[in-house]
Formats: sequence, structure tokens, C-alpha cells
Amino acid sequence: MKVLLINGSPHKSGCTFTALSEVANTLNKSGIETEIYHIGVKPISGCIACRKCHETGKCVFNDGVNELSTRLDEFDGIILGSPVYYAGPSGQMCAFCDRFFFSNFGKFAGKLGASVVSCRRGGATASFDRLNKYFTMNNMIVVSSQYWNMVHGHTPDDVRKDKEGLQTMRTLGQNIAWLLKCIEIGKKNGINRPEYEPITFTSFSDGK
Repeated sequence: MKVLLINGSPHKSGCTFTALSEVANTLNKSGIETEIYHIGVKPISGCIACRKCHETGKCVFNDGVNELSTRLDEFDGIILGSPVYYAGPSGQMCAFCDRFFFSNFGKFAGKLGASVVSCRRGGATASFDRLNKYFTMNNMIVVSSQYWNMVHGHTPDDVRKDKEGLQTMRTLGQNIAWLLKCIEIGKKNGINRPEYEPITFTSFSDGK
């Protein structure tokens, strides 16, 4: 079992990383493998709605989105981590996730999903809500904690002083590990994922 943690902060070892590491360490102690993936500081294109990914199976922009897409089967859970910018996730994170989830539509079902946000003071819940939207329209299982998954601080040292925030991260890790093990036991006993109906899209135009 393995969980992918995506760091959407431009700072590879900053506040967001500190929070994600707390989750990852807890998962590791529970026997769950983890990988923290930093999306970096290079420009990331947003989705241009060309829909080529539905024809070719990959995004037209060949960057980290395609890199992770080829490895999706490795991961049983995905955690999205982002700093808060103007009460929302970072622009890099939103652009990355828009393309990552759209180009792999239908491939996330049954995986666990959780989001983690880091802010100096405010805007955390709005950012948290935005990230969770990716999970809730992909048949993913959203994992919660004892509080909304957020940490506060301007620097990693500040975050390490946020005792409640770090405890929330550890509890999140415990819940993810528990659910992954429950799912694994279920599979061994013949309890598999639901078989879904073909998706019906509501549209009030003829598409012309």
C-alpha cells in the first residue's frame, strides 16, 4: 500500500512540506509506503480544454502531470497539500490538479483522498474546500481528521509549534492507514469496488 503526497508549494521544504511530512511519518509507522512529490517552481499550464487527453490518454503538456499519470496504479491514496494564497490553493496546485484529474477521469475511483493546507492566519477552510472538490467528483473516499486538515505558521518552525495542527496531521495519517488496511482486508474477502453505471451528463443545449 502506498500514498502519494503532492506538495503544491513553491518551497520544497516549507510549511506545506512540514505538514505533509507529519502525515507521511505517521503512515510509515503504520506500514504504509509514502512518496512526497514536489510540483516545483517552473510554470505550469492550466487546462486549455482541448480534450486531447481523452483521445491519447495523456495531457498535451508533457510535465509532471503525465509523469504521475503513468504511475497512478502505484498509489492507493492521494493527499493534496498547498499553501493558502488569497484564501485559495496556490495557482500552481490548481493548474496541476485541473489537468491531473481531468486527464485521468475515471481512474481515481476507490482511492483515498485527503487535502492539507498551510496558512499564516486565514483562508484555510476555503482552500481546504477547493482541494476536496477534486476527490468528490471522482468516486474517491475522502478521509477526515479531528479538525479540518490545516496548519498555521509563517515558517516551518512556526508550523512545528502548532501542536494542534500537527496532531491533526497525525490523526489524518492514522485514519488513512486504518482505512487502507480495512479495504485490503475487504478485497481479500471478496468485497470489491462498486460497478458504476455509465455517467449521464445533463446538458440543456444541443451542443452546437
